[in-house]
Amino acid sequence: MEAWRDWYDGLAKPSWTPEAGTIGMIWGVLYPIIAITHGFVFVQVLRGRLPARVALPFAVNIVANLAFTPLQFGLQNLTLAWIDILIVLASIVWSMAAVWRHHRWVAIAQLPYLAWVATATTLQTYITFSN
Repeated sequence: MEAWRDWYDGLAKPSWTPEAGTIGMIWGVLYPIIAITHGFVFVQVLRGRLPARVALPFAVNIVANLAFTPLQFGLQNLTLAWIDILIVLASIVWSMAAVWRHHRWVAIAQLPYLAWVATATTLQTYITFSN
């Protein structure tokens, strides 16, 4: 077994913690949504059809999303991972607000991502403050 898995399995977690396979399946659905919506926004900005400021929260979101796994499982730093997931959550809401008046479908398509990250933030908060 990988060292990070032993570490993670040893952490106090709530009884409702999803299995790793379930989490993987959820991300398998969310990543295409993220790729399509974020990609659309970036292309529209590059074509001059959206102001660059609309893409800023999407860029922050991608960076924060990509940083979570190295922070949580690489560095095994629960506090940094918790701060990071708060940034992921806030940047989803910010993205939705920024794009709403331009392309509502992009904001609405973020709802499953928002729901999952809100759940994951609750989970991460529990793990961070219980360990």
